[in-house]
Amino acid sequence: MQVGYKLAAEAFGPAELVRQAVRAEQAGFDFVEISDHFHPWLDNQGHSPFAWTVLGAIAVKTERIGLATGVTCPTIRYHPAIIAQAAATLALLSGGRFTLGVGSGERLNEHVVGRGFPDTVQVRHEMLREALEIIRLLWRGGYRSYEGRHLRLADARVFDLPEEPPPIAVAASGQPSARIAAELGDGLFATEPKPEIVRHYRDAGGTGPGYAEVPMAWAPDEHTAAQAVLETSRWALTGWKVMSELPNPVNFDAASTMVREEDVLAQFACGPDPDRYVEVAQQYVDAGFDRLVTQNAGPDPDGFIDFYRRELDGRLRGLTPGSQ
Repeated sequence: MQVGYKLAAEAFGPAELVRQAVRAEQAGFDFVEISDHFHPWLDNQGHSPFAWTVLGAIAVKTERIGLATGVTCPTIRYHPAIIAQAAATLALLSGGRFTLGVGSGERLNEHVVGRGFPDTVQVRHEMLREALEIIRLLWRGGYRSYEGRHLRLADARVFDLPEEPPPIAVAASGQPSARIAAELGDGLFATEPKPEIVRHYRDAGGTGPGYAEVPMAWAPDEHTAAQAVLETSRWALTGWKVMSELPNPVNFDAASTMVREEDVLAQFACGPDPDRYVEVAQQYVDAGFDRLVTQNAGPDPDGFIDFYRRELDGRLRGLTPGSQ
């Protein structure tokens, strides 16, 4: 079992994210994972720096900790050739510590370049498959071209390539995306503790690690932690079908106004009790995931990192399916 720390790029500026990554390495986390957004989920989160610049700074400020995007959409806002180049560069700067997490994206971030966002999940999956084929092609070296239904590549070459390409973890929420993860990825990424996601991935031949974001909110008391979630992270309870479709933070604000504190407490580990954190994490382990990403939505990141080092590190690493 490996344990990672989520860098919430919607909630903090770039220098603070780098500082948190350094602290996460000191606290013993195995990796940090950063969201790759153009907009925050809610306006009052107040941030959304360029994830790739932040990752580059983290790479040179740290020595051991792994780095990952959680996740990048390589189809609209970025062309996959740009992501192939960016990921190869980051792999070199970090000494092979980078994992490229990819997914089919959210309208929130992809519509901004004026190319639209596909209305059907099928088209998004087709585009993701083509993007992964382009990235893999460019990582083979040499000049490459590609003609797909949605994406094209014309006589392109990535000159700076690592000896081993970075692993790719593909976000999945159902059978079609899990199949893409198995066929074109090296691992699986998910946000829900659904065993069927892992089962679809394994049934399709996937053998890599499974990354899962575990909802947490540390504060000295449960109420303060839950209120912090309601203030800045209540969008997380709307579900993926909502999260992928809405175009702007104001829409997420409106869509999440009915979320209550009891809804937060039912899904998040809130407050100072380590047993509750273990209980929530166990759901993901039981579902088959072996890379737990601690996603703290509480008001004090340093307090959470200290709490993790003091109370959670050994207990989370020791989790096995059915161990609780």
